[in-house]
Amino acid sequence: MTIQENKIKVSSLDWFYRESLPSENSDKTPVILLHGLMSQSFCWLEVMPILAEYGYRSIAPDWLGWGLSDKPDKRDFAYTPSAYVTAFKDFIEELKLEKISLVVQGFLATVGIQYALKYPDKIDKLIILNTPIYAEAKLPWQIAQCGFPLLGDMVTQDPLIVDRTLEKGSGFVISDNNLAFYRKPIVTSSLAGRTLVTVVKKLNLKQVTTEIESGLKQWQKPCLIIWGKDDPWLEFEPVEALVKSNSNLKLITFEEAKHYPQEHFSKEISPQLVNFL
Repeated sequence: MTIQENKIKVSSLDWFYRESLPSENSDKTPVILLHGLMSQSFCWLEVMPILAEYGYRSIAPDWLGWGLSDKPDKRDFAYTPSAYVTAFKDFIEELKLEKISLVVQGFLATVGIQYALKYPDKIDKLIILNTPIYAEAKLPWQIAQCGFPLLGDMVTQDPLIVDRTLEKGSGFVISDNNLAFYRKPIVTSSLAGRTLVTVVKKLNLKQVTTEIESGLKQWQKPCLIIWGKDDPWLEFEPVEALVKSNSNLKLITFEEAKHYPQEHFSKEISPQLVNFL
């Protein structure tokens, strides 16, 4: 089984995405996997083959402005959460997907949850890994500094900002080969750093997480929250309280996993995904 690398033009912008197909035709709902800031669709490479083995088509895009997707000027794409929700909706429609199961992880992957809340009829099942979903969530310094005047312009041109963020968040050493790939957007072009500044400036995290927390309390479809309890950036207690507020939310925890659990715990997480899907 191979993972295909594709591009699709959506409203004049190219989205890069990885796709894994099962060996036989399947009527199972396709799975979309969304990455967070500093990460890329690359982070799902260990999970996608396992989904294919169990008959699931999976698609992991790079967000506009990062990875191998287009990085439009802020005059051509607003980089606000609402702009991303619309762009993601158009991406799903361009792929002609009637219904999806959605897996999200990290800052900016909140866009996926916003999409689900706005278009619940498009969602079969929702899976959330270590993503800011409660109103008190804050940006960690490693990411927040990217949006500061002057400082952001400097740090986002340093490829090591990617290394420091991913290793701080994951809490484990990431292989040199993987880090080389993750930092490639900034190494390749200064444009990726400039778009990162814009993204962080416009995250509007407080409003987004307040909306998400309220929406998840009323969510009426199956939702699995997989949480690395040793996350240095996101607290566990508010997540636990949120789960208790709605019987449609199911929680599974991993004691040693941190902010990017799919990076080092793919083998442990994948069976949980398959069982829930």
